[in-house]
Amino acid sequence: MYDIVGVRFKPAGKIYYFDPGDLPIHKDSRVIVETARGIEYGRVVVDHRQVTEDSVVLPLKQVMRLATPEDEMTVEENRVRARQAMVTFREKVAKHRLQMKLVDAEYTFDRNKLIFYFTADGRVDFRELVKDLASVFRVRIELRQIGVRDEAKILGGIGPCGRLLCCSTWMGEFDPVSIRMAKDQSLSLNPSKISGLCGRLMCCLKFENDSYQDQDAMA
Repeated sequence: MYDIVGVRFKPAGKIYYFDPGDLPIHKDSRVIVETARGIEYGRVVVDHRQVTEDSVVLPLKQVMRLATPEDEMTVEENRVRARQAMVTFREKVAKHRLQMKLVDAEYTFDRNKLIFYFTADGRVDFRELVKDLASVFRVRIELRQIGVRDEAKILGGIGPCGRLLCCSTWMGEFDPVSIRMAKDQSLSLNPSKISGLCGRLMCCLKFENDSYQDQDAMA
């Protein structure tokens, strides 16, 4: 068995497991951890518990420390800097005449890396853009092309049901959704009726699909 806590770095982001060590960590604690991207600030969403080996990816990294008020100030400053960086990014994209739509930007907690998220219709050769950005910001630059679902998750919005998008409020990961799910639930196959803001099939088609399959099996 392994001691773990589950940490999220974004409100509806994926949950990652870490070893809490001897720290007095509880749900909603703010912590500083080491990730593949660098040092990051996150919120504990899964309380201290024990899990089996097949429930985690080993080796588990240990939580470095509990976050301080100064760390929270750093996080807010990083957000401000990232928003400012988006202005420069758009100027550089126009300069290089690239067909890219900027969605978001973020610094890692330690400010060693600046990540830009964008959408584009196809592959984009952004090598010269990266060099240009690195000369301005003096940090490692990462450009990450995302899909329309990820764009909706980042930007948020109101779904056809009148509620905030599930993907931007609580869904950590996207589940596969198929047109067969709509058929099994006897829903209209009109794309405008079963598509979300992202233009893809609504994620909620998956939520009740298992119940409909169980009913069909019992019939």
